[in-house]
Amino acid sequence: MTSRKLGLQLAACLLNVSEARNKHIVEKIANAALHDQHGHKHPDTSVLNVFSDYDYNRSVITIVSTAEQIGRSVTSACVEGFACIDLSQHDGVHPCLGAIDLIPIYPLSDVRPEECGLVAQVIAEDLAALVPGCSMFLFGHADEKTKKSLAEKRRGLWWFKKNTKADLTQLKADVGANPSKRYGLTGVGASPYVINCNVTLDTKDVAAGRFIANAIRSHADGVQALAFPHNGQVEIACNVESLVNTQCPNLLSESHKFISYSICSESYFYVCPLHLESQIRELARHQGINTVETALVGFTPQECKKTAEYAISHGIGEYWKKRRGIFM
Repeated sequence: MTSRKLGLQLAACLLNVSEARNKHIVEKIANAALHDQHGHKHPDTSVLNVFSDYDYNRSVITIVSTAEQIGRSVTSACVEGFACIDLSQHDGVHPCLGAIDLIPIYPLSDVRPEECGLVAQVIAEDLAALVPGCSMFLFGHADEKTKKSLAEKRRGLWWFKKNTKADLTQLKADVGANPSKRYGLTGVGASPYVINCNVTLDTKDVAAGRFIANAIRSHADGVQALAFPHNGQVEIACNVESLVNTQCPNLLSESHKFISYSICSESYFYVCPLHLESQIRELARHQGINTVETALVGFTPQECKKTAEYAISHGIGEYWKKRRGIFM
């Protein structure tokens, strides 16, 4: 690793787009993160991972860059995504509100969530100017008024209901135009890193999966869980949030269940994915169900930081093409 890239302020965006069945479109969006509208390469930017799920019709594109640059790189990807994806034509089992559904900015090194919130605000404002008709809601550190989390904002916007697209035009945006059927409503915000961890159950019983997901939400600190039909089985899709001490009531008594890391002298903790998998397996066993596999969509925060430093220091923009499979 070349020393000139060490010590950079690094941030990540796990860009969620409502397209997975057209590989060409997904790769166009990923490549757009690396170049501006004139085809000039964005400096110090890499796409580390592209994960697409056919049943969900949803892709997660991991973009990393310096805190100074990531806003421009993410905006480039989103402009391309808005041009290519028509939400009114979308079909998938995963809920979504927007053609570009989610733009979360996470700190990786030497940058705070509050600074990422400022980046997210600029992204929302730039997209409103560059893509007339698109609409954004703000969450976390980008939402100056309420600081509501992503889950809180989504709950108030019917994201968890089945027929959200039918009601899109009734929703209120924080930035941009009134939501349209083509673009929908995009979530833009910032928080400490969130891991996507999915556990597959060997059953078609979605009701049993929802029971397990509800139990996980009730007992696992900082874990949001939902159950979806997936490839003829049921998947428990978990968002594992990074928390500070005051958000972890069980930290002292159950420290073995958490993994810690530090950014800017602030300590963060998240539930260990292996422990989460064990919890789901035990809950499933009581339902007479086996678990099949567990997949980490992308990286843990420590892996993301390390991989970002490597990719950027070696000038590897299309890093996702140089890795195979999913980091576990």
